[in-house]
Amino acid sequence: MYDSPLRERLVTGEKTYAQVTEDICRPIHSKPSKEWWLAFLIAASVAGVGVFCILYTFFVGIGAWGLNRTVGWAFDITNFVFWIGIGHAGTLISAILLLFRQKWRTGVSRAAEAMTIFAVICAGLFPVLHMGRPWLAYWILPLPNTHGSLWVNFNSPLCWDVFAISTYFTVSLVFWYTGLIPDFATVRDRIKSKIPKKIYSVLAFGWNGHAKSWQRFEAVSLILAGISTPLVLSVHSIVSFDFATSVIPGWHTTIFPPYFVAGAIFSGFGMVLTLMIITRKVLNLENYITLGHIDVMCRITLATGMMVGIAYGTEFFIAAYSGNPYERFCFLNRAFGPYGWSYWIMVSCNVISPQLFWFRSIRRNPLIAWIISIFVNIGMWFERFVIIVTSLHRDFVPGSWRDYVPTIIEFGILVGVFGIFFTLYLLFVRVFPVIAIAEVKAIMRTSSDTYVPALAQEAKREAYEGIAPAPVASYSPDSHAQP
Repeated sequence: MYDSPLRERLVTGEKTYAQVTEDICRPIHSKPSKEWWLAFLIAASVAGVGVFCILYTFFVGIGAWGLNRTVGWAFDITNFVFWIGIGHAGTLISAILLLFRQKWRTGVSRAAEAMTIFAVICAGLFPVLHMGRPWLAYWILPLPNTHGSLWVNFNSPLCWDVFAISTYFTVSLVFWYTGLIPDFATVRDRIKSKIPKKIYSVLAFGWNGHAKSWQRFEAVSLILAGISTPLVLSVHSIVSFDFATSVIPGWHTTIFPPYFVAGAIFSGFGMVLTLMIITRKVLNLENYITLGHIDVMCRITLATGMMVGIAYGTEFFIAAYSGNPYERFCFLNRAFGPYGWSYWIMVSCNVISPQLFWFRSIRRNPLIAWIISIFVNIGMWFERFVIIVTSLHRDFVPGSWRDYVPTIIEFGILVGVFGIFFTLYLLFVRVFPVIAIAEVKAIMRTSSDTYVPALAQEAKREAYEGIAPAPVASYSPDSHAQP
């Protein structure tokens, strides 16, 4: 047997199967640490501020925001597109990498899938808020008309946003829950308290770990991955049509669908890095979320960041090459107008800062990678702000030009939604296994430093003695019967 020296181990620390179960389940069985309580209280407090600002908007109306007749979209749609983008990395890591049999996904897929669910929940708040009368949100559904002359316009991308995002959320939720079933059974068989044991028994759907159960589990996972993969491309493409189908300079461009998809993956991996680097440190999971995992995610962040940079340059080139004076003015105004500061923050964070990932020492330094991931998240929020606000505040009629100034309520909603997101994530790491136990065990025979060296040594001995090597049976972890 040949053991490639270039293939980095994905499970370190010479862990046994029993130790894998113990390490990943420890946060569920043990009492919350002081650090977790501190983080949870801060996140919940910030979320409370956001809920108050949202309720205030419900009672007062969107007049509580800084919108005007020229800038009708601002923080609300900026946040909406930002959070939809954050939700894309989870499906990418889980679905596409599962189809391509990439083993490194096992350390980060579970948390990325959860991040997708929470991000889509946060994104779904803003279209409802922007309606002004959210209690009439059902009017956008294709129901039999009982509201006079109001009919659903199926030519509008805003209508298809509802179908695309709801479908994406449903499939992602089912995919996430399906992957959790074997691990729910593991927690069920280890937990002692009666009520939690009953809850995990219901969540596990009677999982017994038999070979037939594993066969069906793998088949369903592949089917859901096949359904989810096109959603990664379609959902954010449809979101980009909200802008691309208009005639407003700066929006009316065919590059938006691939540009938005690349940006969504870019921002999604930035958020995955932000969460997982902290999670591996706080929960002592360095042996399962290794420097190799961080290295690969940094490479993908670098690649997608360069795609986004090319899109920025392409926009300026097309504006200049088209000969359209309105397009030229729009992009010059973006870079050098009243909001030029936001444009250069976007370029610095999204194009310049990821270039540090060319250096292996930086990709494998968790602290520096975490700081750069923060810059990526900031830059991608400003990208959406630049696209929306700087394209609206200077329209065709100079007499109607208005600058946009956000109110304290908008800042409260912006910060509060981050609090909601992190509150949900902190609850997730307390009650669910943050890493897929069964998937980690499935790769240990080929990707851990416990079994691979022993197999290699045995193969060398057999080759030396002239014994034909026996085929290595594939491993299917029996999650419900842990030592």
